[in-house]
Amino acid sequence: MKRLFAATLGVLSAIGGFVDIGDLVAASQAGARFGMAHAWVLVVGVVGICAYADMAGRIAAVSGRAVFDLVRERLGPRVALLNLVASWLVTVITLAAELGGVALALQLATGLSYLLWVPVAAVAVWLVLWRMRFELMERVFGLAGLALLVFAVALVLLPTDWARLGHGALHVSSAGQGWPVYWFVAVALFASTVSPYEVFFFSSGGVEEKWSARDLAAARSNVLIGFPVGGFLALSLVAVAAVAYHPSGGSLDNLAQVARPVVTVLGGAGLAVTVLAFFAVTFGAALETGLSAAYAAAQYFGWQWGKRVSPREAARFHSVLLVGLLLGVLMLMTAVDPVRLTEYMLVFSAVVLPLTYLPILVVANDRTYLGDRVNGRWTNLLGAVFLLLIVAASVAAIPLAIMTRMGQ
Repeated sequence: MKRLFAATLGVLSAIGGFVDIGDLVAASQAGARFGMAHAWVLVVGVVGICAYADMAGRIAAVSGRAVFDLVRERLGPRVALLNLVASWLVTVITLAAELGGVALALQLATGLSYLLWVPVAAVAVWLVLWRMRFELMERVFGLAGLALLVFAVALVLLPTDWARLGHGALHVSSAGQGWPVYWFVAVALFASTVSPYEVFFFSSGGVEEKWSARDLAAARSNVLIGFPVGGFLALSLVAVAAVAYHPSGGSLDNLAQVARPVVTVLGGAGLAVTVLAFFAVTFGAALETGLSAAYAAAQYFGWQWGKRVSPREAARFHSVLLVGLLLGVLMLMTAVDPVRLTEYMLVFSAVVLPLTYLPILVVANDRTYLGDRVNGRWTNLLGAVFLLLIVAASVAAIPLAIMTRMGQ
């Protein structure tokens, strides 16, 4: 019973960690501009992140070491350094975007400028990472992230043409905006579902929680239930925006517009739950991205690391964490629009995705670390096909961004 309880709460953590500022922005914009025409992207992304998160969790449980900890050893310091630099920069930019999302949620709740909330958000993230137990941190923000179900409720209450919604999901269309823009949005949405920090955090968190081979079933349940439900929440965002904005040709550029359809049908209570959801998913993602940046650096250089380890015993790990937070605050205090920053982050994330996912596939097939727990034939086939999609998205991201002027 205790193991089942832990697995259930782990699923909640996976749900809360899946949806972040990237999904809030990319999913809602996709729905407003193209209706349900990008639903397939979320399905593909969920299948892929499940496959690779399962590999990352298995690596942690069987070897007792995090993925990035093995990348340098398996692929060599030069390849691992390239991986570290690229993933660390993208993760820190993602951290800045998540802090911006927290600040925007607080602005939505209070009416005060998000710039006033940025340093408050950073300090709050630092305090939670410093003082809150790892399991409690995951569970609190994972559970609170389920508040996004309010979008599924709103979809039922809105005047939804379900037949039209289903038809739009099964028929790809550029909605008169041109195929380059369609594919740019597809790449951005895809990148939001498979952000590099997700697998780094999942693997390192498994080591923090001392997973062993006996925990493989629980880890897999976290993946196979948590991430698909997170995908359902993201799909709800797409569908609500498609119903509320797509028929009139509207577009979204702030979180208030994302929340408006929910407020329309649920009033003040809907606004309160939506603000809670936005705060929970962005704050939870800020915790994960902050830790992921520190995990990657410490594991590459062989430093003592871990949220459970005190700052005195893992000073360099905690210093990298603090530096990431400070850099995130500095980026936002330039008054860059957090939503715009998120859009650029998704492009950069798409570019570096192969550097994250190829090493996982390599390590997951190494018997030195996994023995007879290496990938099976079908897992490798799925991993290889998904890796090809990742490479295609990586190659296309910058040309599409330039060609479409960031999807305009």
